[in-house]
Amino acid sequence: MEPRFTPLSEPTGGKEASLPEILSGTLPPAFYEQQTLEVARQMLGKTLLVVPEDAETADEATAGIIVETEGYLGPDDPASHAFGGRTRRNDIMWGAPGFAYVYFTYGNHWMVNVVTGPEGLAAAVLVRAVQPILGLETMRERRGLHRLKGKKGDQQLTNGPGKLCQALGITGAFNGQALAGPRLYLAETPPAHRLPHFQTIETTRIGITRGVEFPWRFYVKNNAFVSRV
Repeated sequence: MEPRFTPLSEPTGGKEASLPEILSGTLPPAFYEQQTLEVARQMLGKTLLVVPEDAETADEATAGIIVETEGYLGPDDPASHAFGGRTRRNDIMWGAPGFAYVYFTYGNHWMVNVVTGPEGLAAAVLVRAVQPILGLETMRERRGLHRLKGKKGDQQLTNGPGKLCQALGITGAFNGQALAGPRLYLAETPPAHRLPHFQTIETTRIGITRGVEFPWRFYVKNNAFVSRV
């Protein structure tokens, strides 16, 4: 059996989640129409599921419980890609909520965001870390975990926005995809895999140089997969 982790980072035995049970909890469009920071909070504990376009079987799907997010509040937020106005790169942010905004950064990382409403606001939530519950072997292969010298443990698979995109197989091809499928899904976590009751930590965003004072980062306290405490 593959291990899964509680927010206290204690391994417990258990099977991986199945694709059908995750799909059954797919979130409705109204979820994304809420205020951005509320969506960012509520995304904690939800599951992000990825089904590759070239997947030959459902076994190639990967998924993880979201344990860290950051909110970006549109043209008035100096750290947001929408701050300078509408461009070809950020166009998806200005559209309807419930779609993925995926971009390339630092020359080697993809980052996945969830566009939030209302339409035209250009706000989004960055997924910063997830706790794997489906497709662990696929994630390990994609991340080359055996080559990560001095970094042991599966928490290195997805404890950062670039890492999780690599592990889940998210690339620019997913930009503009709906979070209700057929390639990306945001769903309620199946009961057998839900995190126990957890405390949400609200703090300032990281990895940015502007808007650093706003407490718009949220994470699950004591979770081993959070990128930085």
